[in-house]
Amino acid sequence: MKETLEINLVKSESISAKLKDYLLLVKLRLSLLVVFSSVVTYLTAAMGHSINWFELSMLALGGFFVTGSANGINQIIEKDFDKLMHRTANRPLATNRISILEAAIFCTLLGLIGVALIGFYLNKTSSLLALASLLSYAFIYTPLKRVSPISVLVGAFPGAVPAMLGWVAFTGTIGIEALVFFGIQFFWQFPHFWSVAWLLDDDYKRAGFKMLPSTPGRDKGTALQTLAFTLVLVPFGILPAYLGFAGIISTIIAVSGGIWMSYNAYLLFKSCDIASAKRLMFSAFIYLPLVQLAFWLDKI
Repeated sequence: MKETLEINLVKSESISAKLKDYLLLVKLRLSLLVVFSSVVTYLTAAMGHSINWFELSMLALGGFFVTGSANGINQIIEKDFDKLMHRTANRPLATNRISILEAAIFCTLLGLIGVALIGFYLNKTSSLLALASLLSYAFIYTPLKRVSPISVLVGAFPGAVPAMLGWVAFTGTIGIEALVFFGIQFFWQFPHFWSVAWLLDDDYKRAGFKMLPSTPGRDKGTALQTLAFTLVLVPFGILPAYLGFAGIISTIIAVSGGIWMSYNAYLLFKSCDIASAKRLMFSAFIYLPLVQLAFWLDKI
């Protein structure tokens, strides 16, 4: 009896460890944040109409699968480079807890199912956007990271698709509203990502990743470009109200958020220090969900 209990305990721990590794493979928290963007913009588009909660759940599930697939393929491609960086050295592929073949099969199935769910239960345009986002992130952005800092620009396109995807999932068309929400998330990614890359620059260099826009990286050139892209968020915060699909409260929040981030980007340009990069990073973490929620709640 004791041996049986011990065997069952080992099996339970093994299953738990494997599940944890798969969650690391799909980058659970990042995938959930991506799903949040598409769900909130779907709800924003649906204001004044009846919401099909089953369709919304399929958008969330399909979006999670697609994002998880892209994140997993990213780790397959970067397996040997992840071993060189402190923050990624313990990933399941880098430590061989999951094999490349196992990850490839899992990620392929995950991506196909995700795209199929969105296409079948929502619309074809949404599924094509999801597929394009997956392929461009995994097979264009990922290998470019070791080639040129332009990878951040390339990666910003699939990174902004979720904000557009939610609107298109409800309406079936890529209208001006979808493009504006895409634009906000597109330009947000530069201060967000470059502030993170500023903090992790030494780690990235160990793997040969060229993530900051100038050389040597943590300098005035990078800080100036970060500030320039951040400033664009201010006029983009006005656009939804100007075009007639947002109210004054959400506009104030969006513009204030853009000014707040721009101020932190200015402090980074002024000092070029780690503390300023951290302030910008945390303000970026708060900005996007706050602004997206504001545009939705402003319509309730």
